[in-house]
Amino acid sequence: MINFHYELEFALEDECKYADWLEQVIISEEKQPGEISYIFCDDENLLTLNRKYLDHDTLTDIISFDYTEGTMIHGDIYISVERVRENAEDFNVNFADELRRVMVHGVLHYCGYKDKSPEEEKLMRAKEEEKMKMFHVEQ
Repeated sequence: MINFHYELEFALEDECKYADWLEQVIISEEKQPGEISYIFCDDENLLTLNRKYLDHDTLTDIISFDYTEGTMIHGDIYISVERVRENAEDFNVNFADELRRVMVHGVLHYCGYKDKSPEEEKLMRAKEEEKMKMFHVEQ
């Protein structure tokens, strides 16, 4: 089950549509959706998590905690809505598209995709694009 939590004045317009899409992404990768929580927060909250758990003192758009067991995907995905907004402006894309990209990015990590090397990053970007297109397909 995919759950959405909000720690600021923000909410997805159609949570069911997002949950259905993310479940289809997971299934398309031959995995099973388990318990996944998306927590939407601000930069300060994510910076605190980044410092505490990753020992990084930088702003980021997403931090994910992976609890996957075998093919059953579980995890907590924290997203800074502020950072996503700023990145959307910087990349000259609309906010909704950038938000979906970040949301699917977390799930793709749980499915085994990495983005540390240039080759891994290229594959991750291709997978993000592929899975974002699934959002517009009626289930």
